[in-house]
Amino acid sequence: MSGKSDVQQGTLVLMVFKTLEGMGAMHGYGIARRSEQTSGDLLSLNYGPVLLKIEQEGYIKSEWSVSENNRKAKFYTLTRAGRKQMQKGNPPNSWESNVPSAPAEGVVTSPAEISG
Repeated sequence: MSGKSDVQQGTLVLMVFKTLEGMGAMHGYGIARRSEQTSGDLLSLNYGPVLLKIEQEGYIKSEWSVSENNRKAKFYTLTRAGRKQMQKGNPPNSWESNVPSAPAEGVVTSPAEISG
């Protein structure tokens, strides 16, 4: 294996939810970097398609703002529906079949955990 891992979409969704729940509003690049940090640099991903999908389904919302580097960036936050899903302790039903078991804190730390 090359050190980076292929991850199912449901795992990415869970990581986005957990990141936004714990850290509040973040831009897409920040979400991706946070996922790399929590996975011990095993993950290096393009979150664009995942963010778009869960935004279209109403679980997160986005707003353009200025980043800490003084650049225009799209910031994401959980919606009421997204927070409700987090309280239930599971991602939205449309992803259940794609989500492998993950640690309770939602942090994937090794490829073995990703493959279930």
